[in-house]
Formats: sequence, structure tokens, C-alpha cells
Amino acid sequence: MAEGAVDVTVHAAPDAVWAKVGDFGGLREFFPGIESFRLEGEDRIIGMFGMEIRERLLSRDEAARTISYSVVGGVPIERHVATITVAPEGDGSKVTWAYDVEPAEMVPVFGDTYRGALAALEATFS
Repeated sequence: MAEGAVDVTVHAAPDAVWAKVGDFGGLREFFPGIESFRLEGEDRIIGMFGMEIRERLLSRDEAARTISYSVVGGVPIERHVATITVAPEGDGSKVTWAYDVEPAEMVPVFGDTYRGALAALEATFS
């Protein structure tokens, strides 16, 4: 499995950033390009890029400010796990979106997508 990670420094307190990032259903508030969105139990179904993508919540740690999920349908991949972490950095927060994906050719696709989402997240605090 191939790994990647993108990050951004947000000029907001970690708790404020975590309130957005840590809400599994809150993705639609900052992730660009979402055309439709719904929750079904531990899954979120996202309509974007002409696809319906199903993601499953794997874990959420309030104290550590981490949330992990997996793409389980709608994208032609063999495996995917992503973890978003919010950590204090100076007067703000560092948000890291780390991911493992197979096939390895999908690493740049997910990296570009997550980089765009982090830029959009950062803009919500400007």
C-alpha cells in the first residue's frame, strides 16, 4: 500500500478546527465539489466527480483530535484508509490528512483532492 500526507496550518484554535474536522457528517461544510451528501449509520455517502462514494468511519478520538475512515465503495481502488489529525501549532492548528491507498497510482489523486479540501477548510477560518 502506498502512503501520502498533506497538511495545512490554520489560524484558529485546535478545538475550533476539530469541531469541523472531527464531525464525520460535517465534511460537506468545507470539502469542495460535493454535489450530494447523506449519512447512513457509520457510512457517509458523497456525490461528487460524477460518482457516489461511500466512506466508513473507522475511529474517532476526541482527546487526540483524530478521525479515521475508509473509502469502501464507489471509487476504483483496492484499499484506502485516511486519518485526519488536528494539533496545536503556534497560535493556530496544524491539520494533517494522511492516507494509505492501493493501487499506488491513486496517491497523487487523493493528495490533490485532500490538498484542495484543506485549502477550503483554511478559508473557512479566514
